[in-house]
Amino acid sequence: MTRCLITGAEGFLGCHLAEFLVAKGLTVYGTVQGDTRNLDHIKDKLTLLPCDIVDRQQVEAATAKAQPEVAYHLAAQSLPVLSWKDPETTFSTNVFGTLNLLEAIRNAGLDPIIVVACSSSEYGFATSEEIPIKEEKALQPVSPYGISKAAADLLSCLYWHTYGMKVIRIRPFFIVGPRKTGDVCSDFVRGIVEIEEGQRDALTVGNLETVRDFLDVRDAVRALWVLAEKGDPGAVYNVCSGVGHSVREVLEILISLATRHIPVEQDATRLRTADEPVVIGDNGRLRALGWKPEIPLDRALAAVLDYWRDHRSTSPG
Repeated sequence: MTRCLITGAEGFLGCHLAEFLVAKGLTVYGTVQGDTRNLDHIKDKLTLLPCDIVDRQQVEAATAKAQPEVAYHLAAQSLPVLSWKDPETTFSTNVFGTLNLLEAIRNAGLDPIIVVACSSSEYGFATSEEIPIKEEKALQPVSPYGISKAAADLLSCLYWHTYGMKVIRIRPFFIVGPRKTGDVCSDFVRGIVEIEEGQRDALTVGNLETVRDFLDVRDAVRALWVLAEKGDPGAVYNVCSGVGHSVREVLEILISLATRHIPVEQDATRLRTADEPVVIGDNGRLRALGWKPEIPLDRALAAVLDYWRDHRSTSPG
C-alpha cells in the first residue's frame, strides 16, 4: 500500500489521516474544497486535488490522477444540526458523493481498498439492552444526516456485493481532537478560552446528561489504518472507545483544566428533544484486528484545549 487517496482531506478527520499517512512515507493525494488551512503544515508533502465530491467529472479526474491502492472516503456534510437546515445539500454530498467515488473507481478499472466513513448516527435510539451498540443493530436514524449516512452505507455495501469492490465501511462515534468544530467539545473549549481571555463572562450549555462514546482522533486514525490493512471487504466496523461519558463529565474535565474560574449557565434553547440519551459503541470487531484505544479522555480534551488556546482566532470555523 503506497498510493492513498483521501476525499475531504481538508476536514477534521481527513487532515489528521493525511498527517499519519505522510509520516509513514506514503504517496498521498487529497481532494479538497474550500478552506485548506488544516493542511498548511504538510501541504508540500502531499498532492491536493481541488474537487467538489458531487461533481462526477471532478471526482473521476481526481481518481484518475491518484490511481489509489487505498481510498479513504471522508468527504461529507458531517453536521447533524445543519442537515435539518439544508437536507438537500446533506443528501447530495453524502449519498451522491459516495456514488460518484464508487463509480469513478469502478469505471477506471481500479481495485483499491475503499474505506467509507459512515456514521454511528445511523443507529439512532438504542434500548438499554442494545447498549453497547453492535454493528448488527437495526438502523433507525433520527436526523437527515443519519439517514444520508445510512444510504451511503447501504450503497457502499451494494457495490461490494454486486461488483466485488473491496469496500470496508466504518461507523465512527464521537471523534474528538484539535481542528474539529461544531461539536460539544470544541464549543465548550472555545467558550472556556474566551472566558480565560476576558472576552466572555460565562459558558452557556445545553443538556449535560446525555452519554456519548468519545474517541481521540489519533486513535481513530490508527483504526482507519488497521482497517485498510486487515479489515474484511463487505464488513462494517464501529470506530469507538467502547466507554461512555456524560457531557457533564466532559465539561468537568475541561473546567478542571482551565486557568480561571468558569461560570456555567444552562440555555434552554440549546436543549434538543431528539438527542439520543445514551450512545456507546461495541468495538469488539475492530479490537479483533489488533487495535485498541490508547488515549484517555482527559488527554484528548487537554489536546483540544491547548489547540484552541493557540488557534482560536485563526482556525477554520
